[in-house]
Amino acid sequence: SLLTQLNLLRQRKVFTDVLLKAGGRSFPCHRAVLASCSRYFEAMFSGGLRESRDAEVDFHDSLHPEVLELLLDYAYSARVIINEENAESLLEAGDMLQFHDIRDAAAEFLEKNLHQSNCLGMMLLSDAHQCRRLYEPAWRMCLADFAALVKTEDFLRLPGDKVQELILSEELEVEDESLVYEAVIDWVKADTERRRELPRLLRCVRLALLPEAYLLKTVASEELVMCHKLGREIVEDAVRCKTRILQNDGIVTGFCARPRKVSQALLLLGGQTFMCDKVYVIDNKTKEITPKTDIPSPRKECSACAIGCQVYVTGVEGSENGASKDVWVYDTLHEEWSKAAPMLVARFGHGSAELDHMLFVVGGHTSLAGSFPASPSVSLKQTNKWTLVAPLREGVINAAVVGAKNRLYVVGGYCGAQRCKTLDCYDPASDSWDSVTSVPYS
Repeated sequence: SLLTQLNLLRQRKVFTDVLLKAGGRSFPCHRAVLASCSRYFEAMFSGGLRESRDAEVDFHDSLHPEVLELLLDYAYSARVIINEENAESLLEAGDMLQFHDIRDAAAEFLEKNLHQSNCLGMMLLSDAHQCRRLYEPAWRMCLADFAALVKTEDFLRLPGDKVQELILSEELEVEDESLVYEAVIDWVKADTERRRELPRLLRCVRLALLPEAYLLKTVASEELVMCHKLGREIVEDAVRCKTRILQNDGIVTGFCARPRKVSQALLLLGGQTFMCDKVYVIDNKTKEITPKTDIPSPRKECSACAIGCQVYVTGVEGSENGASKDVWVYDTLHEEWSKAAPMLVARFGHGSAELDHMLFVVGGHTSLAGSFPASPSVSLKQTNKWTLVAPLREGVINAAVVGAKNRLYVVGGYCGAQRCKTLDCYDPASDSWDSVTSVPYS
């Protein structure tokens, strides 16, 4: 092909008319080839300026030589291999040198590999290079997973304008506004130079949505807040709004009392037979139930749990009383299914719940010994690994499992042939179970 012959000429340095340099390496090239796939080089070589006549173009250290080599290989072959190691660099270089096909392909790769652990970095990267394709899903994930992200070093390193943009958003997914307030305080405390930014950020927190006791005892006693004149005024205004709300004193229209527009959706897993084969969504306005996606393989007696933007579907009853270790994950942002690490023990008829952004799976049947007496498992979402934790005191099947206030609760279901009569609580700090109370049925 024509590109193949041009590439051979480049390798033999025949008819090359420009020398690109980066990081101490040199790359002989043909101006016509570069201009045909890069608007940057087209403008450089046809502009009539001094650069259009120079025999060398030196990028110095602004461009890594290996990345430049990948761009040139693409220019002479129309092919490039994008992976986790080079995707970010190719997006940056593709944007800088206006290799738009490379930039878009790198953005597509990064979008498909978007995760809670990298969404803040991808949001900043795509914003710096005005790459809307990557920025929009990264931004949505930052809003949806805010509760987990505020505990990371990436959040503490964010520039102030991005912190403000996040906490100002009506779509920020938080169940408790105290999380937003504490995120602001932690971010400011991470660098003493940020103290002057506190009033600006504090205005973005819906302080009047906080519980009265928290507002008066925690916020109003925070030295970092009250040492600012503006900080004191913001808190005093929030206290007045809160008082009016509690006294039902007319309509409170202040920004500090405006509820966020949380865009949570209710998903149902089910089917028209005894098999669970579809995910349905309930429209918040019309209350209509419509199919959203098919489950990759129909299953029976599985369990489902949402963590951030992802729904984890675990286990399945197989043929001949078998069980499965399968874990399928539905990404609600990208509307795609993928497989996570399989559970350590195959099971069905179990329960699952989220606690501190980790997935717990409790009880159920196994293919080996009926009711599973000993051990829920916890999956670390960030590392995609399962770990056995303290066992339940008694095997349970078809129980309800829920996480609340840093504890995991299990209630109902059957212990063997008998209905379970206790509410059990798991404390992850001590890795232990306790019976909290008996349930009100015989």
